[in-house]
Amino acid sequence: MRCDLIIRDATVFDGSGGRERRADVGVTGDRIVAVGDLGGAGADREVAASGLALAPGFIDAHTHDDRAVLCGPACMLCKLSQGVTTVVVGNCGISLAPVRQRQRPPPPLDLLGGEEFWEFDSFAAYAARLAASPPPVNVVALVGHMALRLEAMAGDTGRAATAAEAARMQARLAEALAQGASGFSTGLEYPPNRAAPPDEVLAVAEALRAAGGLYATHMRNEESGILDSIEESLGVGATLGVPLVISHHKCAMPENFGRSRETLARLDRAAASGRVAYDVYPYAASSTVLLAERVREDITVRISWSKPHPECAGQTLADVAAAWGIDIFAAIARLQPAGGIYFKMDETDVQAILAHPLSMVGSDGLPHDTHPHPRLWGTFPRVLGHYARDLGLFSLAEAVHKMTGRPAAVFGLTDRGAVRAGAFADLVLFDPARVRDAADFDHPTRLAEGILETWVNGQSAYRAGGDAAGARGGRLVTSAFVRA
Repeated sequence: MRCDLIIRDATVFDGSGGRERRADVGVTGDRIVAVGDLGGAGADREVAASGLALAPGFIDAHTHDDRAVLCGPACMLCKLSQGVTTVVVGNCGISLAPVRQRQRPPPPLDLLGGEEFWEFDSFAAYAARLAASPPPVNVVALVGHMALRLEAMAGDTGRAATAAEAARMQARLAEALAQGASGFSTGLEYPPNRAAPPDEVLAVAEALRAAGGLYATHMRNEESGILDSIEESLGVGATLGVPLVISHHKCAMPENFGRSRETLARLDRAAASGRVAYDVYPYAASSTVLLAERVREDITVRISWSKPHPECAGQTLADVAAAWGIDIFAAIARLQPAGGIYFKMDETDVQAILAHPLSMVGSDGLPHDTHPHPRLWGTFPRVLGHYARDLGLFSLAEAVHKMTGRPAAVFGLTDRGAVRAGAFADLVLFDPARVRDAADFDHPTRLAEGILETWVNGQSAYRAGGDAAGARGGRLVTSAFVRA
C-alpha cells in the first residue's frame, strides 16, 4: 500500500474516550485509509511520532469565527496552533449571514465588525465565498436569531416580533438550512434579542422541525435566573424534537457560585430522555461587548477593545476610570463601542461543568478583539495540559473525547472527530508531556506549546514554530441532522 502520509508509531487517541494505543496512521487524499501496523506500506511523507500523541483534530464547539474564516490563514493561526480543525460559527444569535448591513450593527453583532463585513444577504452567498476561497479550517455554521431579527424588524428590535416578522425569520432560516446551514442559535440575554418572548423563538425555530438541525442558545440568564432559563431552553428542544446545545454553560456572579450542582443535575435528567449537550470554556472569566448592565463594583473587568480609545485595551476598567477621574459607568460610556473581559465565575464550578459527561469544549474566542481573552489562543492545550495532565480532572483520553468525538456526535459531523479508517484526515500531533497553554490575561496571543502539527482534510496546516501560510484545506460542513 502506498499513502500520501504515514504517521509512524504514534500513541493514538481515537476520539471515542477509550484507551489509547500505539499505531501507524496512513492518509491518502482527505481520508484516513489505515490504522495499525503499516510496516509494509510506504508514503510520500512519513512522520516519526514515537512518544507523541495523535488525535482527531479538535472541534471548537463554540466560536465567533464567522468573519475570521474568510480572512485567510493568518486569521486562523489562533486555532490551527491549538490543533483545531473545525469551528462552529454563528453562535449566540450572531451570524454574518443571512443579512446585509448598511450601518454599523448594534452590539453584540459588532463583535464581527462594522457594516463593511455584513455583505451576505443569503446563506448561499456565505457558502459560495467559502467554496471560492477555501477556509483554513472546516466550518459548521448556525444562523443567528439576532441577525434575522435585525433584518425582519428593520432594526426595531426592542419589542416582540409580529406574526408576520416571525414568519419572515422562519422562512429565512428554512432557506439557510436548505443552503448548508446546520442549525439556529439565539442570544436571549442581549438587547437585540431580549424582547423576544419564548413564543417568538419557537415560531422562528419551527423551521427546524421540517428541515432538521440543532438549536443552540446563549440563554436568557446565566446568573440568578439560570434554572428558569434552562427550563425555557429545554422546552424549545423538546417541543421541536431537535438536539439542544446550551452555550458556554456557567453560573455567573458570586451569589451563584456553587449552583452547578443544581444545573448539572437538571441537565442530567433532561438528557435521559432527549438530546441535550452544552459547551464550556476552561476559564473563570467571560468576554463579550462592554455593557454597563453587566458591570458591578465587585467584579473585575478588563477592556478587550474600544473603538474610540484603542489605547485602553488590556487595562482594567477601574484603572481607566481612575486615570480619567470619573466613575466606571461614565468610563463605560466614553469607551463605547467596546468589549470587556469579566471575572465573574468560580473555578470550582468551572471544573465541575468541564468534567461532566455532557460537556464539550468551545473556546468562545473573539478573534477581532485588540486584547482578547486568552481562550482564543489557549483553550484546547489548557484542557489537555492543565486540567487533564496536571490536575487529573479527567484522563487525557476523556479530554480528547470532549474536543473530538463528543462534539462530532452532538453536531452530527459524519466521519469527523475520529481516528479510524474512512474518517476524514483531520489530525493533530502533540507532545502529552509538554502541551500547555501559554496565553494568559496579560499576554493573550502567545502560541500554545507542545502542538507539533495540525492536518485539515489531509493537508498540513500548521507546524510548531511556523505559521499557517498556505492553509486552505477546510470546507463548509453541514450537520447530518439537517434533512433539507
